[in-house]
Amino acid sequence: MLLAERMEHVRSAAINFLVPAGAAFDPASKFGVATVLADLVTRGAGERDSRQLSLALDNLGVDRDESVGAINMRFWGSTLSRNAPATLEIFADIIRRPHLPEDELEAAQALALQDILSLEDSPQQKVMVELRRRYYPSPLNKDRRGRAEDIESLTIDDVKKQHRRLFRPNGAILSVAGNVEWEPLKTQVERLFADWRRGEEIEALPEPHTPRSLHLAKETQQTQIAWAWPSASIGDPLYYSARAAEGVLSGGMSARLFTEVREKRGLCYSVGVRHETFRDRGTMVGYAGTGADRAQQTLDVTLAELRRLKDGVTEDEIDRVTAGLKSSLIMQEESTSARAGSIASDWYFLGRVRTFDEIQSAIDGLTPSSITGYLEKYPVRDVTLVTLGPEALTM
Repeated sequence: MLLAERMEHVRSAAINFLVPAGAAFDPASKFGVATVLADLVTRGAGERDSRQLSLALDNLGVDRDESVGAINMRFWGSTLSRNAPATLEIFADIIRRPHLPEDELEAAQALALQDILSLEDSPQQKVMVELRRRYYPSPLNKDRRGRAEDIESLTIDDVKKQHRRLFRPNGAILSVAGNVEWEPLKTQVERLFADWRRGEEIEALPEPHTPRSLHLAKETQQTQIAWAWPSASIGDPLYYSARAAEGVLSGGMSARLFTEVREKRGLCYSVGVRHETFRDRGTMVGYAGTGADRAQQTLDVTLAELRRLKDGVTEDEIDRVTAGLKSSLIMQEESTSARAGSIASDWYFLGRVRTFDEIQSAIDGLTPSSITGYLEKYPVRDVTLVTLGPEALTM
């Protein structure tokens, strides 16, 4: 699927590929192959080896990155609009004709293993990984880092097989935003991808699952607290009410959690929630980091604030939240990278691209009662709790 949005007021363009090849598609006993593949796929492609590929993109002034999510692998690049066609030529090689050099597999594995080991030095990330692993059903709960023993046993044939199986036009999205012309772009994409053959339909179907809370015992001075409960998906009419609830709780220094848990009581150094979504489900995810001696009190006060939200919000809070959402929307409209990502995300989740006016209308329609209505459908209950520290906590 090709999506494009012309932004006449800019002189740049962003190219964004979403390929359904994320961690959820890692085969059993090969958890982490997506991360290794995402690394190797940029180490030479088409007629260029790894160094030549990097040099070609650097000469075009391309700011670029690749990442692995639960469902999609993302390849992104931003450059001057006049360099966008040449950049797209290179990206087509990366997607379709990567070298996947065997002599660089060991280096890619080493980087992936370092990423796993770094979790032990980042307890906040670790507790969030463990929360998602227990909250979401398989395969949506797979962490992109994978497992050390699986990564160590990978062969180059495993990586190449994964590329052949998942890098095909089925479900792939190419989005471009910036000062570009539709017809020349369409013609170029047809030339580059017209003979790209479809493969078998592969879906990441969630398995039956019951979320489980967990305590990870570790003798530390700090306790990491993470929690999650069901919320509205992006296609739900209550989605923006969910985003508003997130903003009331965690949208800046005047938000309730920051004010009540940190400022008034001094219980923790970090606290907040954020909304995340898959196609068929939404989740409100939260985190607090605090001293071990204050961990239970921090959890108690935080949960009380979360549940107090159903008692209503003020017009001032709605004004603050809508101002923040509109500010994010406007900044997105001024960034080619953000806009390319947004239209690809819309198509992936909704099968269409939302207009600026549609989103703004949804934000303008937010009221205290709309948040109350959201909480009636998605109350703060069935909370999954994962903690990391010296002692388990109780809800």
